Amino acid sequence: MSTRATPRPAAGADRWFGIKTRIHAKLLTTLTPEQLRGLNKDGVRETLGVNIERIVRDEGIPLNAGERDRLIEEVLDEVYGLGPLEALMKDLTISDILVNGPDSVYVERNGKVVETSVRFKDTAHVRTIIDRIVSNIGRRIDDSSPIVDARLGDGSRVCAVIPPLSLTGPVMSIRRFGKKLLTVDDLLRLETFTPGMIEFLAGAVKARLNIVVSGGSGSGKTTMLNTLSRFIRDEERVVTIEDTAELQMQQDHVVRLETRPMNIEGAGAISQRDLVINALRMRPDRIIIGECRGAEAMDMMQAMNTGHDGSMTTTHANTGRDAFSRLETMVMMASSSIPDRVIRQMLASAVNLVVHCARLTDGTRKVVSISEVTGVDGDMMAIEDIFQFEREGISAGGRALGKFRATGYKPICADRIRAYGVHLDDAIYSEVQEVAD
Repeated sequence: MSTRATPRPAAGADRWFGIKTRIHAKLLTTLTPEQLRGLNKDGVRETLGVNIERIVRDEGIPLNAGERDRLIEEVLDEVYGLGPLEALMKDLTISDILVNGPDSVYVERNGKVVETSVRFKDTAHVRTIIDRIVSNIGRRIDDSSPIVDARLGDGSRVCAVIPPLSLTGPVMSIRRFGKKLLTVDDLLRLETFTPGMIEFLAGAVKARLNIVVSGGSGSGKTTMLNTLSRFIRDEERVVTIEDTAELQMQQDHVVRLETRPMNIEGAGAISQRDLVINALRMRPDRIIIGECRGAEAMDMMQAMNTGHDGSMTTTHANTGRDAFSRLETMVMMASSSIPDRVIRQMLASAVNLVVHCARLTDGTRKVVSISEVTGVDGDMMAIEDIFQFEREGISAGGRALGKFRATGYKPICADRIRAYGVHLDDAIYSEVQEVAD
């Protein structure tokens, strides 16, 4: 769902771009890299201020003090940062920045996607910012390689696509991660789950059950995985494997691995499957894969079946049950010679719990089901829901209404959780909690 912001004053924006471009061009002819080398950002700001004042005076450009300060900041952003996006990057309430071309920039704030007044000068301006991001991490984007995934210095994940694949010019999305890691109390306050649900999941992690977190894009899978990882004991050795590092583990004994794309010569790529195979030689207590999306699912399932209990991963799926269809397909990508029945049995043996997350119409994220895998029933995985979120409609204020409900099913794994010294009150398997409006 997206809402449109107030229309932008195009004429005023064009005037500002004209002034900024004119002064920027003058600065390039009056300032040399040697003059700025060795200065920190405050020193550069002072030098720019002096030169901008001189240019404004010589050119007769009408600027007040506020516009002068704004111009200095924007020129600094153009030289050192992400240009027009810098102001958005400083806004901690923004979780996603979506650039659909020079004149269309959207953000997600509090679960809602809205258009902003931010704009670029032209498509070349967008491309310049993309090239700066890519070059800073030693990657490239051009006609032969028109898609790139990158990571900014603050951990934000960037995906950029340029023509000929993009028909609207260079486009880019930035997924941001808050500097403050959400705590269990934060998520309880946001009604992401109930106290009984997180108590059960904490016991499951401590009892070294293998867990798959499923959900759609932006549903909170990574946040849920970070939350579950809090319950891993500090003395355990954890190896994380990701395409782009996003996990924020709280333990001391963590080895973080990240895939590598192919180089300019088309060689040197290291896949998630390569890293999973290598991780098995690194004496891990648990292996955590940021997201299973390919053949590495085969090795992950085998690791879960061969002494690496307590491992976790995420996968894209519409429901918890659909997650197994996707995992089954991924395992077949690794080896099409394995019969379907054997794959299902392997998955049933490897995975204990599926935690499904969803983003609702009001932008809130919730754990909509926690299910236990009990085996294989013919051609289907046998799955029993332990907790569910039942949607009941939308309030007058646009808030999604519903209730968390325990199904009454007491999972088979409850005995294992108890054997690890975690004693759960049986009352959590029958609790009901309404979502407050």
